[in-house]
Amino acid sequence: MKKILIGFVLSMLVGVSQAQADYPNRSVRVIVPFPVGQTADLIARMLAQKLTDSLGQNFWVEDKPGAGGIIGMEAAKGQAPDGYNLLFASSGPLAINEALYPNIPYKTLRDFTPIVMTVEAPQFIAVRSNFPATTLKELIAFVKSKSGQVNYGSGGTGLTNHLTMELLKVETGMQMTHIPYKGATPAMTALMAGDTDLMFESGPAVIPHVTSGRLKLIAVGSGHRSLALPQVPTVAESGVPGFHATTWAGFLAPIGIAQPIVDKLNAEVRKALADPGLRERLIKLGAEPLDLSPADSRAYVAKGIALWAGAVKASGATAD
Repeated sequence: MKKILIGFVLSMLVGVSQAQADYPNRSVRVIVPFPVGQTADLIARMLAQKLTDSLGQNFWVEDKPGAGGIIGMEAAKGQAPDGYNLLFASSGPLAINEALYPNIPYKTLRDFTPIVMTVEAPQFIAVRSNFPATTLKELIAFVKSKSGQVNYGSGGTGLTNHLTMELLKVETGMQMTHIPYKGATPAMTALMAGDTDLMFESGPAVIPHVTSGRLKLIAVGSGHRSLALPQVPTVAESGVPGFHATTWAGFLAPIGIAQPIVDKLNAEVRKALADPGLRERLIKLGAEPLDLSPADSRAYVAKGIALWAGAVKASGATAD
């Protein structure tokens, strides 16, 4: 009987090992907790196509937006940790939400395994092309002259662009009213229509509208100038020393995924990000590729959680 049990266990282990070696042998779903057309969705689709091409199985994106990314995160959390249900999310739901929502139904590093952080996207202050300010100094002066009458938009309460503007308000003493929308697309539509006055948003979402002449950029919130638009000054060099805020995104899986699958996906995604054609597309959109191992990706996420927890506390922002 003992030999039979040992043989059974060994056969099971061989079966699991073989399944991991054969991964993937069917379609893989990638859950994105944002609407179609938003930054994370655009990049997820690019990388999903690369994985489809390199691994021979269809990697398809399913958008599950709402509640600052919580709906999609919770949907991904409930999936089997078999590598066939992945999550592609950004710093809002991955790092900000834990500090912003007191009763959040997930914890990023408790419930998910980081596979690979893929891009870091500098955020730009965008305004309409006919906005009276062209520099950050002029913008601050304009906002202060309006005694709280200026509105700023965001893709939703608790997202990175919302919290980044709250940080800028704290640093500059500006008083503005936050108008949250359900995603970057309606937020930018409102900005271009004059319903709001300004917003922070990452390059992939704003650059097409800058190119068309409907929006202009005042400054970039990262500590260094954007690779895509190096002519745009940073917030820090425009009079707010030390200011640094970016959004970032990557692949995760429900906790419990086998390490060989994590390693395989990490290698394939990093290979895709090293492709000159894809790198050029991402940089033109304003997303700057990263090159991180699974361990480095986990550390990157942990650092982000700590950073944004401090930012939420400093800004006094709440999930309204």
